Amino acid sequence: MNTPSINKLGHVGLHVNDLEKEKAFYRDILGLTISDEDPELGMVFMSSRPDEEHHELLLCRGRNVGGDARVVQQISFRCNSLEDVLGFYRRFKENGVRIDVVLSHGNAIGVYGFDPEGNRFEVYWNTGLKAKQPYGQPLDLEKPPKDLIREVEESVAKYGKTGFIDRARMARRTGAGKQG
Repeated sequence: MNTPSINKLGHVGLHVNDLEKEKAFYRDILGLTISDEDPELGMVFMSSRPDEEHHELLLCRGRNVGGDARVVQQISFRCNSLEDVLGFYRRFKENGVRIDVVLSHGNAIGVYGFDPEGNRFEVYWNTGLKAKQPYGQPLDLEKPPKDLIREVEESVAKYGKTGFIDRARMARRTGAGKQG
C-alpha cells in the first residue's frame, strides 16, 4: 500500500462577523468569484479559478469573540486520489486523531478532523462531479471504493443541482442550525 499524500492546500474557511461586508471585499477588492452561496446558512464559496477549483475561500457567518474566538473555520488539503483520502482516514484512526465527520460534497469526498490543539482540518479528493454547494452527505469510508463512488454519483444525480444539507445534523452540531 502506498503512503497517502497531500497534493496542495485546497481552501481555507473563515468565520466572519459581517458576511456581506466580507463577501464584498473578497469579490470587489480582491476579485474572487462567488461560486456558490447559502444565505440561510450564512456560507459563501469563492474562487480565483472557479473552473479549476470550486472554492479556495469559504466565508461562514458566526465568528465568536472572547476566550472562545473562532476565526479559522478549517484548513483543507487536496489529495490526488480517493486512495489518498482512504489512507489518511486509516492513519487518523490508527493514531487516535479525533475525526469530526466524513462527507461527500458531491464534487469532493472529505475527512474532517482536529489537530492536537483543536484546529479543524480536512483532507479531500475532487470527484470531478458538479454539485451545488453547500453539499454535505455523510459517507462510510469502510465501504469499498467502487461502492463509495457509486453512492456519490447517485447522490449527485439526485441533489447535484440543488445541493444537499442535512439541516437537522447541522443544528445538532452547532446548537442553532448555523454553520460553525
